[in-house]
Amino acid sequence: MHPSHRHDPGSEPGSVPSAAPPAAPAPRRPRVSTTTRMIGGLSMAVLAIVGLAAAQAVAAPGHAGTAPAAAGAPQAMPNALTAPNTVPAPPAGFSLTWSDDFNGAANTGVPTSTWKYDTGPGSSFGTGEIETMTNSTSNVYEDGNGHLVLKALHTGTNATTGWTSGRIETQAATFGAPAGGVVMMQASIQQPNLTTANGAGYWPAFWMLGSTLRSGTPWPTSGEVDILEDINSRSSVFGTLHCGTNPGGPCNESTGIGSGEHACPGCQTAYHTYAVQIDRSVSPEQIRWYLDGTNYFTVKATQVDATTWANAVDHPFFIIFDLAMGGGFPAAFGGGPNSSTASGGQLNVDYVAVYNKGPGSTTPPPTSSSPPAGGTLLSQGKPTTASSQENASFPAPNATDGNTGTRWSSAFSDPQWLQVDLGATHTISKVVLQWEAAYAKAFQIQTSNDGTNWTTIYSTTAGPGGTQTLSISGSGRYVRMYGTTRATQYGYSLWEFQVYGS
Repeated sequence: MHPSHRHDPGSEPGSVPSAAPPAAPAPRRPRVSTTTRMIGGLSMAVLAIVGLAAAQAVAAPGHAGTAPAAAGAPQAMPNALTAPNTVPAPPAGFSLTWSDDFNGAANTGVPTSTWKYDTGPGSSFGTGEIETMTNSTSNVYEDGNGHLVLKALHTGTNATTGWTSGRIETQAATFGAPAGGVVMMQASIQQPNLTTANGAGYWPAFWMLGSTLRSGTPWPTSGEVDILEDINSRSSVFGTLHCGTNPGGPCNESTGIGSGEHACPGCQTAYHTYAVQIDRSVSPEQIRWYLDGTNYFTVKATQVDATTWANAVDHPFFIIFDLAMGGGFPAAFGGGPNSSTASGGQLNVDYVAVYNKGPGSTTPPPTSSSPPAGGTLLSQGKPTTASSQENASFPAPNATDGNTGTRWSSAFSDPQWLQVDLGATHTISKVVLQWEAAYAKAFQIQTSNDGTNWTTIYSTTAGPGGTQTLSISGSGRYVRMYGTTRATQYGYSLWEFQVYGS
Protein backbone atom coordinates (compact mmCIF):
# COMPACT_ATOMS: atom_id res chain seq x y z
CA MET A 1 0.00 0.00 0.00
CA HIS A 2 1.30 3.31 -0.98
CA PRO A 3 2.52 6.25 1.05
CA SER A 4 0.06 8.95 2.00
CA HIS A 5 -1.03 11.23 -0.80
CA ARG A 6 0.85 14.49 -0.63
CA HIS A 7 -1.87 16.64 -2.14
CA ASP A 8 -4.49 18.33 -0.02
CA PRO A 9 -7.58 16.25 -0.84
CA GLY A 10 -9.81 19.26 -0.27
CA SER A 11 -8.00 21.38 -2.84
CA GLU A 12 -8.76 19.55 -6.06
CA PRO A 13 -11.90 19.81 -8.19
CA GLY A 14 -14.51 17.32 -7.11
CA SER A 15 -12.53 15.94 -4.21
CA VAL A 16 -14.11 15.06 -0.90
CA PRO A 17 -13.04 17.48 1.82
CA SER A 18 -11.23 15.84 4.69
CA ALA A 19 -11.21 16.61 8.34
CA ALA A 20 -8.42 19.17 8.23
CA PRO A 21 -5.63 16.98 6.83
CA PRO A 22 -2.12 18.35 6.93
CA ALA A 23 -1.15 20.31 3.84
CA ALA A 24 1.71 17.93 3.06
CA PRO A 25 1.36 14.56 4.82
CA ALA A 26 4.61 12.86 5.70
CA PRO A 27 5.57 10.28 3.08
CA ARG A 28 4.89 6.66 3.92
CA ARG A 29 6.83 3.62 2.88
CA PRO A 30 5.28 0.63 1.09
CA ARG A 31 3.72 -2.21 2.96
CA VAL A 32 6.04 -4.99 1.86
CA SER A 33 5.56 -8.63 2.68
CA THR A 34 7.33 -10.80 5.20
CA THR A 35 9.14 -12.40 2.26
CA THR A 36 10.26 -9.03 1.00
CA ARG A 37 11.48 -7.90 4.40
CA MET A 38 13.90 -10.83 4.29
CA ILE A 39 15.60 -9.48 1.16
CA GLY A 40 18.40 -7.25 2.40
CA GLY A 41 18.68 -3.71 1.19
CA LEU A 42 15.27 -3.46 -0.44
CA SER A 43 13.71 -0.06 -0.48
CA MET A 44 10.43 -0.15 1.41
CA ALA A 45 8.65 2.48 -0.56
CA VAL A 46 5.36 2.00 -2.32
CA LEU A 47 5.23 2.11 -6.03
CA ALA A 48 3.22 4.33 -8.25
CA ILE A 49 3.31 4.12 -11.92
CA VAL A 50 2.93 7.13 -14.06
CA GLY A 51 2.54 10.75 -13.21
CA LEU A 52 -1.14 11.10 -13.71
CA ALA A 53 -1.83 14.15 -11.66
CA ALA A 54 -5.46 15.07 -11.45
CA ALA A 55 -7.83 13.44 -9.00
CA GLN A 56 -11.04 12.16 -10.53
CA ALA A 57 -14.27 13.93 -9.75
CA VAL A 58 -16.05 12.36 -6.82
CA ALA A 59 -19.20 10.96 -8.33
CA ALA A 60 -21.16 7.77 -8.00
CA PRO A 61 -20.45 5.25 -10.79
CA GLY A 62 -22.52 6.08 -13.84
CA HIS A 63 -22.98 9.75 -12.96
CA ALA A 64 -21.88 12.47 -15.33
CA GLY A 65 -18.13 12.72 -15.50
CA THR A 66 -17.40 8.99 -15.27
CA ALA A 67 -16.41 6.88 -18.24
CA PRO A 68 -18.92 4.32 -19.52
CA ALA A 69 -18.09 0.64 -19.22
CA ALA A 70 -16.28 -0.54 -22.34
CA ALA A 71 -16.35 -3.87 -24.10
CA GLY A 72 -14.31 -6.30 -22.05
CA ALA A 73 -14.71 -4.18 -18.93
CA PRO A 74 -15.17 -5.90 -15.57
CA GLN A 75 -18.70 -6.96 -14.82
CA ALA A 76 -20.67 -4.86 -12.39
CA MET A 77 -22.05 -6.71 -9.42
CA PRO A 78 -25.38 -5.98 -7.74
CA ASN A 79 -24.99 -4.05 -4.51
CA ALA A 80 -26.43 -6.84 -2.45
CA LEU A 81 -25.64 -7.54 1.17
CA THR A 82 -25.31 -11.21 0.34
CA ALA A 83 -22.76 -11.75 -2.41
CA PRO A 84 -23.03 -14.53 -4.99
CA ASN A 85 -20.90 -17.58 -4.31
CA THR A 86 -19.50 -18.11 -7.78
CA VAL A 87 -16.73 -16.40 -9.70
CA PRO A 88 -18.19 -14.50 -12.69
CA ALA A 89 -17.68 -15.80 -16.19
CA PRO A 90 -14.88 -14.02 -18.04
CA PRO A 91 -15.71 -10.82 -19.93
CA ALA A 92 -15.83 -11.15 -23.71
CA GLY A 93 -12.46 -12.14 -25.10
CA PHE A 94 -10.97 -13.11 -21.73
CA SER A 95 -10.38 -16.49 -20.12
CA LEU A 96 -10.23 -17.23 -16.40
CA THR A 97 -6.60 -17.75 -15.37
CA TRP A 98 -6.94 -18.16 -11.60
CA SER A 99 -9.50 -17.54 -8.88
CA ASP A 100 -10.38 -18.19 -5.26
CA ASP A 101 -14.04 -18.34 -4.21
CA PHE A 102 -13.22 -18.83 -0.50
CA ASN A 103 -15.46 -21.85 -0.06
CA GLY A 104 -13.64 -23.23 2.97
CA ALA A 105 -15.37 -24.45 6.12
CA ALA A 106 -16.48 -21.91 8.71
CA ASN A 107 -13.74 -20.47 10.93
CA THR A 108 -10.88 -22.06 9.00
CA GLY A 109 -7.72 -20.33 7.87
CA VAL A 110 -6.79 -19.82 4.25
CA PRO A 111 -4.97 -22.69 2.48
CA THR A 112 -1.24 -22.05 2.67
CA SER A 113 -0.75 -23.77 -0.69
CA THR A 114 -2.46 -20.72 -2.21
CA TRP A 115 -1.90 -17.93 0.32
CA LYS A 116 0.85 -16.89 2.69
CA TYR A 117 0.27 -14.95 5.90
CA ASP A 118 2.19 -11.72 6.44
CA THR A 119 2.56 -11.53 10.21
CA GLY A 120 4.20 -9.21 12.67
CA PRO A 121 3.90 -5.64 13.90
CA GLY A 122 2.53 -3.09 11.46
CA SER A 123 5.51 -0.90 12.17
CA SER A 124 7.65 -3.36 10.19
CA PHE A 125 5.68 -2.63 7.00
CA GLY A 126 7.03 0.91 6.86
CA THR A 127 3.72 2.78 6.74
CA GLY A 128 3.19 3.75 10.36
CA GLU A 129 0.53 1.13 11.02
CA ILE A 130 -0.12 0.25 14.66
CA GLU A 131 -1.72 -3.21 14.41
CA THR A 132 -0.03 -6.59 14.71
CA MET A 133 -0.83 -8.91 11.79
CA THR A 134 -1.51 -12.51 12.85
CA ASN A 135 -2.39 -15.88 11.31
CA SER A 136 -5.07 -16.47 13.96
CA THR A 137 -8.57 -17.38 12.82
CA SER A 138 -9.70 -14.55 15.07
CA ASN A 139 -8.25 -12.19 12.45
CA VAL A 140 -8.16 -14.17 9.17
CA TYR A 141 -10.71 -16.84 8.30
CA GLU A 142 -13.20 -18.21 5.82
CA ASP A 143 -16.75 -17.91 7.09
CA GLY A 144 -18.33 -21.05 5.60
CA ASN A 145 -20.58 -18.93 3.37
CA GLY A 146 -18.08 -18.29 0.60
CA HIS A 147 -16.24 -15.31 2.04
CA LEU A 148 -12.76 -14.42 3.27
CA VAL A 149 -12.86 -12.26 6.40
CA LEU A 150 -10.07 -10.03 7.68
CA LYS A 151 -11.05 -8.67 11.10
CA ALA A 152 -9.41 -5.97 13.20
CA LEU A 153 -9.72 -6.50 16.97
CA HIS A 154 -8.81 -4.22 19.86
CA THR A 155 -8.01 -4.97 23.47
CA GLY A 156 -7.21 -2.55 26.28
CA THR A 157 -8.16 1.07 26.81
CA ASN A 158 -5.53 2.81 24.67
CA ALA A 159 -6.95 3.41 21.18
CA THR A 160 -3.49 3.53 19.62
CA THR A 161 -2.26 0.16 20.92
CA GLY A 162 -3.66 -3.35 21.30
CA TRP A 163 -4.87 -3.89 17.72
CA THR A 164 -4.57 -7.17 15.80
CA SER A 165 -5.63 -7.80 12.21
CA GLY A 166 -4.83 -9.84 9.09
CA ARG A 167 -2.87 -9.64 5.87
CA ILE A 168 -2.37 -12.35 3.22
CA GLU A 169 -0.69 -12.51 -0.19
CA THR A 170 -0.77 -15.10 -2.96
CA GLN A 171 1.98 -17.68 -3.06
CA ALA A 172 1.97 -17.28 -6.83
CA ALA A 173 3.59 -14.18 -8.31
CA THR A 174 2.49 -14.98 -11.84
CA PHE A 175 -0.44 -12.69 -12.59
CA GLY A 176 0.41 -10.40 -15.49
CA ALA A 177 -0.13 -9.52 -19.13
CA PRO A 178 2.20 -10.91 -21.79
CA ALA A 179 3.34 -8.55 -24.54
CA GLY A 180 0.29 -7.74 -26.64
CA GLY A 181 -2.11 -9.12 -24.02
CA VAL A 182 -4.37 -7.91 -21.23
CA VAL A 183 -4.73 -9.06 -17.64
CA MET A 184 -7.57 -8.16 -15.29
CA MET A 185 -7.61 -8.64 -11.53
CA GLN A 186 -11.03 -8.31 -9.90
CA ALA A 187 -12.47 -8.89 -6.43
CA SER A 188 -15.89 -8.52 -4.87
CA ILE A 189 -15.44 -6.80 -1.52
CA GLN A 190 -17.47 -5.30 1.29
CA GLN A 191 -15.47 -2.67 3.12
CA PRO A 192 -15.73 -2.58 6.95
CA ASN A 193 -19.33 -1.74 7.85
CA LEU A 194 -18.47 1.36 9.83
CA THR A 195 -18.83 5.13 9.44
CA THR A 196 -16.61 8.12 9.90
CA ALA A 197 -18.01 8.29 13.45
CA ASN A 198 -16.64 4.89 14.52
CA GLY A 199 -14.23 3.90 11.73
CA ALA A 200 -11.30 6.28 12.20
CA GLY A 201 -8.00 4.52 11.49
CA TYR A 202 -9.38 1.64 9.40
CA TRP A 203 -7.37 1.07 6.20
CA PRO A 204 -8.63 -1.84 4.03
CA ALA A 205 -6.77 -2.65 0.83
CA PHE A 206 -6.72 -4.92 -2.25
CA TRP A 207 -3.46 -4.45 -4.16
CA MET A 208 -0.53 -5.99 -6.03
CA LEU A 209 3.25 -5.89 -5.94
CA GLY A 210 5.57 -6.70 -8.83
CA SER A 211 6.97 -10.23 -8.83
CA THR A 212 10.49 -8.90 -9.22
CA LEU A 213 10.31 -7.50 -5.69
CA ARG A 214 10.63 -11.08 -4.43
CA SER A 215 13.83 -11.59 -6.38
CA GLY A 216 15.59 -8.42 -5.25
CA THR A 217 14.43 -5.51 -7.42
CA PRO A 218 13.85 -2.60 -5.03
CA TRP A 219 10.58 -0.82 -4.46
CA PRO A 220 9.23 1.21 -6.16
CA THR A 221 11.19 0.18 -9.27
CA SER A 222 9.46 -3.23 -9.19
CA GLY A 223 6.01 -1.66 -9.30
CA GLU A 224 2.90 -1.59 -7.16
CA VAL A 225 -0.73 -1.27 -8.22
CA ASP A 226 -3.25 -0.36 -5.51
CA ILE A 227 -6.68 -1.51 -6.71
CA LEU A 228 -8.69 -0.53 -3.63
CA GLU A 229 -7.74 1.56 -0.64
CA ASP A 230 -10.13 3.30 1.72
CA ILE A 231 -9.35 5.11 4.95
CA ASN A 232 -11.38 6.09 8.01
CA SER A 233 -14.58 4.49 6.61
CA ARG A 234 -15.18 7.40 4.23
CA SER A 235 -17.10 5.29 1.65
CA SER A 236 -14.56 6.04 -1.02
CA VAL A 237 -11.82 4.37 -3.06
CA PHE A 238 -8.31 5.36 -4.12
CA GLY A 239 -6.42 3.77 -7.02
CA THR A 240 -2.66 4.28 -7.34
CA LEU A 241 0.37 3.18 -9.34
CA HIS A 242 3.84 3.32 -7.77
CA CYS A 243 7.04 3.15 -9.84
CA GLY A 244 10.46 4.63 -10.52
CA THR A 245 12.66 5.73 -7.63
CA ASN A 246 12.04 6.98 -4.13
CA PRO A 247 11.91 9.78 -3.17
CA GLY A 248 10.68 11.78 -6.14
CA GLY A 249 11.52 10.33 -9.51
CA PRO A 250 9.20 10.07 -12.51
CA CYS A 251 6.32 8.76 -10.40
CA ASN A 252 6.46 11.39 -7.62
CA GLU A 253 7.26 8.90 -4.90
CA SER A 254 6.49 8.15 -2.31
CA THR A 255 3.08 9.46 -3.36
CA GLY A 256 2.83 7.71 -6.70
CA ILE A 257 0.38 8.43 -9.49
CA GLY A 258 -3.13 8.23 -8.13
CA SER A 259 -6.80 8.77 -8.80
CA GLY A 260 -7.42 10.90 -5.77
CA GLU A 261 -10.44 10.08 -3.63
CA HIS A 262 -13.36 8.64 -5.61
CA ALA A 263 -16.81 8.26 -4.08
CA CYS A 264 -17.98 4.70 -3.40
CA PRO A 265 -21.57 4.98 -2.13
CA GLY A 266 -22.67 1.95 -0.14
CA CYS A 267 -19.24 0.34 -0.19
CA GLN A 268 -19.28 -0.03 3.61
CA THR A 269 -22.62 -1.86 3.63
CA ALA A 270 -22.62 -3.95 0.43
CA TYR A 271 -20.37 -5.90 -1.91
CA HIS A 272 -18.91 -4.02 -4.87
CA THR A 273 -16.41 -5.04 -7.53
CA TYR A 274 -12.96 -3.46 -7.71
CA ALA A 275 -10.75 -4.23 -10.69
CA VAL A 276 -7.65 -3.26 -12.61
CA GLN A 277 -6.77 -4.04 -16.21
CA ILE A 278 -3.17 -3.90 -17.41
CA ASP A 279 -3.53 -3.53 -21.17
CA ARG A 280 -0.43 -4.24 -23.28
CA SER A 281 -2.46 -4.65 -26.49
CA VAL A 282 -2.76 -0.89 -27.06
CA SER A 283 -0.20 1.81 -27.72
CA PRO A 284 0.62 3.35 -25.36
CA GLU A 285 0.05 0.61 -22.81
CA GLN A 286 -2.48 1.42 -20.09
CA ILE A 287 -3.58 0.57 -16.57
CA ARG A 288 -7.30 1.09 -15.99
CA TRP A 289 -9.12 1.11 -12.64
CA TYR A 290 -12.77 0.05 -12.36
CA LEU A 291 -15.46 0.35 -9.69
CA ASP A 292 -18.52 -1.82 -10.39
CA GLY A 293 -17.48 -2.11 -14.03
CA THR A 294 -17.02 1.64 -14.59
CA ASN A 295 -13.56 2.90 -15.54
CA TYR A 296 -12.81 5.81 -13.20
CA PHE A 297 -9.04 6.23 -13.61
CA THR A 298 -6.45 5.46 -16.31
CA VAL A 299 -2.66 5.73 -16.45
CA LYS A 300 -0.78 5.55 -19.76
CA ALA A 301 2.77 4.39 -20.37
CA THR A 302 3.67 7.72 -21.95
CA GLN A 303 3.29 9.44 -18.59
CA VAL A 304 6.72 8.10 -17.59
CA ASP A 305 9.83 7.00 -19.44
CA ALA A 306 9.85 3.60 -21.13
CA THR A 307 12.30 1.99 -18.71
CA THR A 308 10.34 3.07 -15.63
CA TRP A 309 7.12 1.70 -17.11
CA ALA A 310 8.65 -1.61 -18.21
CA ASN A 311 10.27 -2.19 -14.81
CA ALA A 312 7.03 -1.49 -12.97
CA VAL A 313 4.38 -2.99 -15.23
CA ASP A 314 5.68 -5.43 -17.84
CA HIS A 315 6.00 -8.44 -15.55
CA PRO A 316 3.76 -10.58 -13.31
CA PHE A 317 2.44 -9.53 -9.90
CA PHE A 318 1.27 -11.12 -6.65
CA ILE A 319 -2.00 -10.15 -4.96
CA ILE A 320 -2.50 -8.88 -1.40
CA PHE A 321 -5.49 -8.32 0.88
CA ASP A 322 -5.07 -6.58 4.22
CA LEU A 323 -6.87 -4.58 6.87
CA ALA A 324 -4.47 -2.15 8.50
CA MET A 325 -5.07 0.16 11.43
CA GLY A 326 -3.58 3.61 11.65
CA GLY A 327 -0.62 4.82 9.64
CA GLY A 328 0.29 7.72 7.43
CA PHE A 329 -2.60 7.45 4.98
CA PRO A 330 -5.44 7.56 7.55
CA ALA A 331 -3.53 10.28 9.39
CA ALA A 332 -3.55 12.40 6.24
CA PHE A 333 -7.34 12.36 6.31
CA GLY A 334 -8.02 13.23 9.92
CA GLY A 335 -6.13 10.78 12.08
CA GLY A 336 -5.89 7.19 13.23
CA PRO A 337 -7.89 5.14 15.74
CA ASN A 338 -9.43 7.11 18.59
CA SER A 339 -11.65 6.40 21.56
CA SER A 340 -14.69 6.09 19.27
CA THR A 341 -13.12 3.58 16.86
CA ALA A 342 -15.01 0.28 16.97
CA SER A 343 -13.28 -3.06 17.39
CA GLY A 344 -14.32 -5.91 15.06
CA GLY A 345 -14.55 -4.16 11.70
CA GLN A 346 -14.28 -6.65 8.81
CA LEU A 347 -12.99 -6.60 5.25
CA ASN A 348 -15.14 -9.25 3.55
CA VAL A 349 -14.07 -10.73 0.19
CA ASP A 350 -16.46 -12.89 -1.82
CA TYR A 351 -14.02 -13.86 -4.58
CA VAL A 352 -10.87 -12.79 -6.33
CA ALA A 353 -10.21 -13.64 -9.99
CA VAL A 354 -7.57 -13.12 -12.64
CA TYR A 355 -8.60 -13.05 -16.31
CA ASN A 356 -6.33 -12.90 -19.36
CA LYS A 357 -6.60 -12.26 -23.06
CA GLY A 358 -4.23 -11.41 -25.84
CA PRO A 359 -2.18 -12.05 -28.47
CA GLY A 360 -3.72 -15.26 -29.49
CA SER A 361 -2.62 -15.62 -26.06
CA THR A 362 -4.00 -16.99 -22.89
CA THR A 363 -7.27 -17.71 -24.67
CA PRO A 364 -7.30 -21.50 -25.17
CA PRO A 365 -6.96 -22.69 -28.78
CA PRO A 366 -10.12 -24.00 -30.43
CA THR A 367 -10.79 -27.70 -30.09
CA SER A 368 -10.59 -29.44 -33.44
CA SER A 369 -13.52 -31.65 -34.38
CA SER A 370 -11.15 -34.13 -36.02
CA PRO A 371 -7.52 -34.93 -35.23
CA PRO A 372 -4.84 -33.99 -37.75
CA ALA A 373 -3.81 -36.68 -40.17
CA GLY A 374 -0.74 -38.62 -39.14
CA GLY A 375 -1.86 -41.58 -37.09
CA THR A 376 -3.66 -42.36 -33.84
CA LEU A 377 -3.58 -40.00 -30.88
CA LEU A 378 -1.39 -41.92 -28.42
CA SER A 379 -0.74 -39.45 -25.61
CA GLN A 380 -4.12 -38.40 -24.27
CA GLY A 381 -4.64 -39.45 -20.66
CA LYS A 382 -1.23 -41.13 -20.44
CA PRO A 383 1.13 -40.53 -17.46
CA THR A 384 2.76 -37.14 -17.92
CA THR A 385 5.55 -35.55 -15.92
CA ALA A 386 7.62 -32.38 -16.14
CA SER A 387 10.81 -30.82 -14.88
CA SER A 388 8.76 -28.29 -12.89
CA GLN A 389 5.38 -26.62 -12.59
CA GLU A 390 4.59 -22.96 -12.02
CA ASN A 391 2.21 -23.85 -9.17
CA ALA A 392 -0.38 -26.45 -8.22
CA SER A 393 -2.89 -25.05 -10.74
CA PHE A 394 -0.73 -25.98 -13.75
CA PRO A 395 0.49 -29.60 -13.38
CA ALA A 396 1.98 -31.66 -16.20
CA PRO A 397 -1.07 -33.93 -16.77
CA ASN A 398 -3.08 -30.85 -17.85
CA ALA A 399 -1.19 -30.96 -21.15
CA THR A 400 -2.42 -34.44 -22.07
CA ASP A 401 -5.96 -34.40 -20.67
CA GLY A 402 -7.68 -33.45 -23.95
CA ASN A 403 -9.02 -30.24 -22.39
CA THR A 404 -7.84 -27.04 -24.08
CA GLY A 405 -9.04 -25.04 -21.09
CA THR A 406 -6.34 -26.48 -18.82
CA ARG A 407 -2.59 -26.18 -19.23
CA TRP A 408 0.83 -27.08 -17.90
CA SER A 409 3.15 -24.21 -17.04
CA SER A 410 6.76 -24.49 -15.90
CA ALA A 411 9.03 -22.51 -13.63
CA PHE A 412 10.45 -19.30 -15.12
CA SER A 413 13.87 -20.67 -16.15
CA ASP A 414 15.69 -22.70 -18.81
CA PRO A 415 15.83 -25.55 -19.62
CA GLN A 416 12.48 -27.25 -18.88
CA TRP A 417 10.82 -30.39 -20.21
CA LEU A 418 7.45 -32.13 -20.42
CA GLN A 419 7.25 -35.86 -21.18
CA VAL A 420 4.54 -38.43 -21.71
CA ASP A 421 4.80 -42.19 -21.17
CA LEU A 422 2.92 -43.92 -24.01
CA GLY A 423 3.05 -47.26 -22.16
CA ALA A 424 4.81 -49.12 -24.97
CA THR A 425 7.14 -48.36 -27.86
CA HIS A 426 5.38 -46.74 -30.83
CA THR A 427 6.31 -45.30 -34.20
CA ILE A 428 5.87 -41.53 -33.90
CA SER A 429 4.64 -39.61 -36.95
CA LYS A 430 3.24 -36.31 -35.65
CA VAL A 431 3.42 -34.03 -32.60
CA VAL A 432 1.02 -31.14 -31.99
CA LEU A 433 1.91 -28.42 -29.49
CA GLN A 434 -0.82 -25.98 -28.51
CA TRP A 435 1.12 -23.20 -26.81
CA GLU A 436 -0.22 -20.64 -24.40
CA ALA A 437 1.32 -17.14 -24.64
CA ALA A 438 4.42 -18.40 -22.81
CA TYR A 439 5.91 -20.53 -25.58
CA ALA A 440 9.30 -21.97 -26.51
CA LYS A 441 11.51 -20.12 -28.95
CA ALA A 442 14.02 -22.99 -29.01
CA PHE A 443 13.08 -26.58 -28.21
CA GLN A 444 13.53 -30.19 -29.22
CA ILE A 445 11.19 -33.15 -29.53
CA GLN A 446 12.93 -36.22 -28.15
CA THR A 447 12.08 -39.91 -27.80
CA SER A 448 13.34 -42.63 -25.47
CA ASN A 449 12.73 -46.29 -24.79
CA ASP A 450 13.74 -46.13 -21.14
CA GLY A 451 13.05 -42.53 -20.06
CA THR A 452 16.79 -41.94 -19.53
CA ASN A 453 18.54 -42.03 -22.90
CA TRP A 454 17.04 -39.58 -25.41
CA THR A 455 17.15 -39.18 -29.20
CA THR A 456 16.30 -35.83 -30.79
CA ILE A 457 13.88 -36.19 -33.71
CA TYR A 458 13.02 -32.50 -34.16
CA SER A 459 14.78 -29.26 -33.27
CA THR A 460 14.15 -25.53 -33.80
CA THR A 461 15.53 -22.22 -32.56
CA ALA A 462 12.74 -20.15 -34.13
CA GLY A 463 9.52 -21.50 -32.63
CA PRO A 464 6.53 -19.28 -33.55
CA GLY A 465 4.22 -20.27 -30.70
CA GLY A 466 0.50 -20.75 -31.30
CA THR A 467 -0.44 -24.23 -32.51
CA GLN A 468 2.47 -26.12 -34.07
CA THR A 469 1.86 -29.32 -36.00
CA LEU A 470 5.12 -31.17 -36.58
CA SER A 471 5.45 -34.06 -39.04
CA ILE A 472 8.29 -36.15 -37.65
CA SER A 473 9.75 -39.62 -37.81
CA GLY A 474 10.94 -41.61 -34.82
CA SER A 475 10.04 -44.23 -32.28
CA GLY A 476 9.96 -44.67 -28.52
CA ARG A 477 7.87 -45.26 -25.43
CA TYR A 478 8.57 -41.81 -24.00
CA VAL A 479 8.19 -38.54 -25.91
CA ARG A 480 9.14 -35.14 -24.55
CA MET A 481 9.34 -31.47 -25.39
CA TYR A 482 12.72 -30.21 -24.20
CA GLY A 483 12.71 -26.40 -24.08
CA THR A 484 16.00 -24.53 -24.06
CA THR A 485 14.99 -20.90 -24.73
CA ARG A 486 11.76 -19.20 -23.62
CA ALA A 487 10.09 -16.59 -25.83
CA THR A 488 8.90 -14.57 -22.80
CA GLN A 489 10.00 -13.87 -19.24
CA TYR A 490 7.48 -16.49 -18.09
CA GLY A 491 7.98 -20.25 -18.19
CA TYR A 492 6.89 -22.76 -20.85
CA SER A 493 3.13 -23.30 -21.08
CA LEU A 494 1.17 -25.82 -23.13
CA TRP A 495 -2.59 -26.21 -23.38
CA GLU A 496 -2.07 -29.59 -25.06
CA PHE A 497 0.87 -31.83 -26.02
CA GLN A 498 -0.36 -34.43 -28.51
CA VAL A 499 1.66 -37.35 -29.88
CA TYR A 500 0.36 -39.30 -32.89
CA GLY A 501 1.62 -42.52 -34.37
CA SER A 502 1.05 -46.26 -34.61
